[in-house]
Amino acid sequence: MPDQLTATAVVSTEAPARYAKQLASHLGRRAEVRAEADGTRIVLGDSSCLLQSRPGSLELSATADSDDALERVMDVVGRHLERFGQRNELHVEWTRD
Repeated sequence: MPDQLTATAVVSTEAPARYAKQLASHLGRRAEVRAEADGTRIVLGDSSCLLQSRPGSLELSATADSDDALERVMDVVGRHLERFGQRNELHVEWTRD
């Protein structure tokens, strides 16, 4: 398997499980959603994002085979989460690993 490109974001929220469920439900209409032992993974073509609920935050871990695919998954997941959390002023700031 080629080296994976990765990026992470930690989004402060008092409702991480609710936002993870909402993202998975919404994006699951066009993407594959997998329940995993450590969270929920959204698969968009050759990229994916693992959503992990933590006390006080939702952790996002994006992986992809290419720079373009990583940018796409970061954009899609981040944009939707910020829109869903607009009332609570959620902000997604990705850090490339």
